[in-house]
Amino acid sequence: MTPKRLLAAGGIGAAATLFIAMLFVPVLFGGGQLVFGGGAGGCVDVAQAGAQPAAATDARAIPANYLDLYKKAGSQYGIPWNVLAGIGKVETGHGTSNLPGVRSGENYAGAGGPMQFLDPTFKSFAVDGNKDGRKNRYDPADAIPTAAAYLKHNGAPQRMRTAIFMYNHSWDYVNLVLDWSKKYVGGDFDIVQSNGVECQDNQLPANAGELVKRIISFALAQRGKPYVFGANGPDAWDCSSLLQAAYRSVGLAIPRTTFEQWPFGVKIDKGKEQPGDLVFFNSGPGTSANNPGHVGMVIGGGKMIVASCSACVPAIGVKPYKRANWVGTTRPLARKDLGQKVSQLAAQ
Repeated sequence: MTPKRLLAAGGIGAAATLFIAMLFVPVLFGGGQLVFGGGAGGCVDVAQAGAQPAAATDARAIPANYLDLYKKAGSQYGIPWNVLAGIGKVETGHGTSNLPGVRSGENYAGAGGPMQFLDPTFKSFAVDGNKDGRKNRYDPADAIPTAAAYLKHNGAPQRMRTAIFMYNHSWDYVNLVLDWSKKYVGGDFDIVQSNGVECQDNQLPANAGELVKRIISFALAQRGKPYVFGANGPDAWDCSSLLQAAYRSVGLAIPRTTFEQWPFGVKIDKGKEQPGDLVFFNSGPGTSANNPGHVGMVIGGGKMIVASCSACVPAIGVKPYKRANWVGTTRPLARKDLGQKVSQLAAQ
């Protein structure tokens, strides 16, 4: 079996793809929800997603050097080792297959090595697992940790079924890998598949006032819904409409678009942001450090609630905001007119 793992190529192609996605995502979103485990639903506990289960009798059939490598990579990347073993079994029988492309060369689809990587994908994620100065897709000491790195890139361990599906775009493949994964640990094993609503992100910031908690609560309640550029809710949002609606839910008006929201609030120095503040990013067409095109809302602990993009998983979720393209923070509630409105609402 061959993973479908080629990376996106070129800015023009990416832009065209994004434009098409924006046109069709309202129609196709229902299918995407099934594929990626979306939907608001209840929260998913991901605390033990990367736990390393004990090996069972069936694991004795795995070559000892491979079993050691699966366990080492699993521990290093927080991926249950038996999932890596399940992939290794399905792909090449832990390197024992005599088919073309296992020890040298490539199979009919261009994949090679015990974990069956396409060469461009391997080069993008390659790990020098044995520290010999080489990254060799035919060497299990390199290929197995590279597989762990690739799964992590695609959402594992919190969204394991999604990550395995991205390794090879077949649900039959996903189920076969997980069947072997269970056998290797005696059957008592369930992977985690978060829908973007993770239980540890449900707690409201203790240092926030009741008004800010209500604003954040509204935004958090939208997790699991789609991102659609230009949408104004209630079934879909974009980054700025989500935040406008969150403030509106408590009777406060802020502008609709990111470009309008940036000059609206009082600028706050980095490191002094508080829950409810807006964080802005130099991201999207026509944006710059002085004209940011993407926005999220601070929750606390370095995290924000944000509507990211139509292809993001989750599309609306809790994510870190301290990243390279973070250009600044504003505090709408520090405006005099909003302060007066807050006082009026409190007096009602």
